[in-house]
Amino acid sequence: MNVTRGFTGRPRVHNPGLPPGQYDAGDDWPVLSAEVTPDLAPADWSFRVDGLVAAPRTWDWDEAHALPESAYEGDIHCVTSWSKFGVRFGGVSLDAFLEAVRPDPAATHAVAYSHTGYTTNLPLADLTGGRAWIAWEYDGKPLAAEHGGPARLLVPHLYFWKSAKWVAGLRLLDHDEPGFWEQNGYHARGNPWEEQRYSGD
Repeated sequence: MNVTRGFTGRPRVHNPGLPPGQYDAGDDWPVLSAEVTPDLAPADWSFRVDGLVAAPRTWDWDEAHALPESAYEGDIHCVTSWSKFGVRFGGVSLDAFLEAVRPDPAATHAVAYSHTGYTTNLPLADLTGGRAWIAWEYDGKPLAAEHGGPARLLVPHLYFWKSAKWVAGLRLLDHDEPGFWEQNGYHARGNPWEEQRYSGD
């Protein structure tokens, strides 16, 4: 697959909260997916953490909801140049899931995977310390399927392709293993403030 450079988006307006090359999408939330939106009911959703952990575990919908609630309020940024400000997601901090499985000290990275087969890679440091969530609410309502519902990974400090929709699990590794977009030319990490859109940026 070829990666097309040259995302231009809308005319840029100076905003100190906007990473370079981004525009404020306002009330819009563009829908961009690598796959067809699945018909996935909450009763059929599950989330597993395995790989380099002491106690691999799978949670169903009710078990995940029994964990302490946590919310994210802030901004999100897409590699296609839009940003949204003041969003609010509800769910559970990824730290709660990781605490239950006890990562091996050798674990440095993770591959997040979706119920659709989509994958994306992340440094473990970007998923811990209150920086990532499993989110199933947006603005106080159930997360819509086109935006990753019933539940998605949320890693808001990185470009949004890292926040895997319809998330099914995390596999912890002692090395970096490129996911879908990373194998097709996108950056391994995706920091919007450093414009890490493509490999080599």
